[in-house]
Amino acid sequence: MVEWFWKRKAPRRTLMLRSRGDQGDATRVDFAELAPELNRFLGQAAYLQLGYFETLTRLIRATPELSEKEALSRAAGAALSKHRAIVELIASRGEDPTQLMLPFREHLDAFRRKTIGARPRETLLAVYITAGMLDDFYLALAASYGETGRRVADILREDDDRHEIVAIIQLTIESDEEWRSLLSMWARRLVGDTLLVCRAALRPERLAVDEERVEPVYTELMGAHARRMDAMGLAS
Repeated sequence: MVEWFWKRKAPRRTLMLRSRGDQGDATRVDFAELAPELNRFLGQAAYLQLGYFETLTRLIRATPELSEKEALSRAAGAALSKHRAIVELIASRGEDPTQLMLPFREHLDAFRRKTIGARPRETLLAVYITAGMLDDFYLALAASYGETGRRVADILREDDDRHEIVAIIQLTIESDEEWRSLLSMWARRLVGDTLLVCRAALRPERLAVDEERVEPVYTELMGAHARRMDAMGLAS
């Protein structure tokens, strides 16, 4: 497994990695040295939300049921709103949002292609699982960037309307038990690729010497992932 890092002599900024809605204890981890430079963080965060929107839009076209189309459209709209809010934040800093996102297009598009399942339900679960893990990760990273980071965190905490995805998945597995095992296996395949995206977001020069300190963050991400799976009635 990829690992994490922290530990410093001087006083440091700390962040709390916590799944939204989880009121339990959270592991505090210092990301100041591992976090990418601000423009890199903003570019990736903006492009990820755009990717969620694109995949959900694709699912809308592949979904025959009108009620499901409406549910997916709300989730897609929430992702697009977050994307636009981060883009506006980038522009307010005098930066070009397209230029900040462009370096991550190939890598993140390749990741998104891996999450397109053979069936729409697999892709739907992929959006929920990967977006949940990555939003948690970027929410944690945001604590390294002062006021700009707080603004990004506020954006990421906005309602994502993904609860309706949970309802669709639950109805699917209740209608046919074979879906339960299939979707559980598919979710397990998604986790490794998602953690690699998290790893790639960090400073490679710091990971080379501090990689062991990342372990607690992965532990928290996996804990939140397990809770999402449990909520849907799937095995993690």
